[in-house]
Amino acid sequence: MNLAKLQLFNFLSLILVSFSSVASDYNMRQGVTDVSNEVYELHMTIFLICCVIGVIVFSVMFWALIHHRKSKGAQPAQFHESTKVEIIWTAIPFVILVVMAIPATKTLIAMEDTSKSDLTIKVTGSQWKWHYEYMGHDVDFFSVLSTPKDQIANLQAKDEHYLLEVDKPLVIPTDRKVRFLLTSDDVIHSWWVPDFAVKKDANPGFINEAWTRVNEQGIYRGQCAELCGKDHGFMPVVVEARSPEDFDVWLADAKQAKADAMQAEAASVGATLSKDELMATGEKVYMAYCAACHQPTGLGLPGVFPAMKGSAVVNGELKAHIDILVNGRPGTAMQAFGKQLTLTEIAGVITFKRNSWGNDTQEVVQPGQIQAFIDGTKEKE
Repeated sequence: MNLAKLQLFNFLSLILVSFSSVASDYNMRQGVTDVSNEVYELHMTIFLICCVIGVIVFSVMFWALIHHRKSKGAQPAQFHESTKVEIIWTAIPFVILVVMAIPATKTLIAMEDTSKSDLTIKVTGSQWKWHYEYMGHDVDFFSVLSTPKDQIANLQAKDEHYLLEVDKPLVIPTDRKVRFLLTSDDVIHSWWVPDFAVKKDANPGFINEAWTRVNEQGIYRGQCAELCGKDHGFMPVVVEARSPEDFDVWLADAKQAKADAMQAEAASVGATLSKDELMATGEKVYMAYCAACHQPTGLGLPGVFPAMKGSAVVNGELKAHIDILVNGRPGTAMQAFGKQLTLTEIAGVITFKRNSWGNDTQEVVQPGQIQAFIDGTKEKE
């Protein structure tokens, strides 16, 4: 009897501790949107219902164990196929499920209502980065993990936001409805920001929709929540919510930066860079985008990612080398970098690969050659 009472006491204590720490790291986040608050309240309501059911069921069970034990001479009741009991134990759970389903359905409908949005952003996942395109505003960019490689290799102390930092966060306005169109270039990814209560798969060949309206300015972090392959954990989501006024200024600056970049890109077509300039640019690009798979040494990962040292592609026909870097290789982890890197960066990294780790082609690739290849590809299409 003492053991049974002790178990009941421990169970009730656990419930009390759970309610007293609803804001702890072990509970769901309340978030910064109306929908995330609804999800949180729904979670806590259903949690409370489950706790009440648990207390009632375990209380009756322990009471029965204590007061109807064999040592007191209790005899088991004899009954079979009681219609009244069957109606009761069917009706009560049905009512409970209806009580939980009504608010849950309202919240789910609200989560799927992407109509009347103020801003639409296309989110494209690829191994292992996100591409954001502000529809109708001619602004787009890639968002890539920026955690230092020394932290990943345990050569440096990990900071507070380890694996949750990017070079360019997604910027959105507060107090405006932002609609997301999600898709993928390769495998299935999942765009997840807990503080928004948004988690939506990005499937290749399909468009999924989600939305948010952020109430508070700040930086909010998430991750790809789908096992999308090697380095899946290196695909964070960082969103910066700014006031509508600050966002409008940022968007105007981003448009101007895009125009300046396009102008610089056009000017680079006729530029002739030295081998040293291209090698320096190429090494920087390689370490940022290629080294995670092909290794800083160029030796790759046998059976997973091919080596650059002695590679038939790197040391072979230049056109084939440009093609695989610009257009990627379908069905493999080799993604297309034609839209992510500038002409100078592509020319630099190809020059670097063809003249490093014992590769000695002596070839120097200029930005104009990359543009000529891209133009030729478009003409064939």
